[in-house]
Amino acid sequence: MNEFVFLYRGGMNAGAPPSPEVMEAQMKRWQTWFEKLGQEGKLKDWGAPLQREGKHVAAGGTITDGPFAEGKEVIGGYSIIKAKDLAEAATLAKGCPVFETGGSVEVRPVAPM
Repeated sequence: MNEFVFLYRGGMNAGAPPSPEVMEAQMKRWQTWFEKLGQEGKLKDWGAPLQREGKHVAAGGTITDGPFAEGKEVIGGYSIIKAKDLAEAATLAKGCPVFETGGSVEVRPVAPM
């Protein structure tokens, strides 16, 4: 099995904050999806959501506020998935709840060290 990172973009953090009821329902869909991946032996690490604020460090040591991507492109979190290849990992990503809120998933292979 190879490892892949799912980077969740937009969706969860885009637009006005949802009501507590909507947020609870969204979190339940995520939990259900992660549990299914776990039962299939495909989930290595649930990962974590990322906070919106951050810093950008450039060559030469310049530090500025960031991130600078559009709201729909900001990475809101990540997970580590196990799959036989990139095609299987991308197929697993199709079930992600982020699509329900207008987000997307970037699937990246983890390079062996």
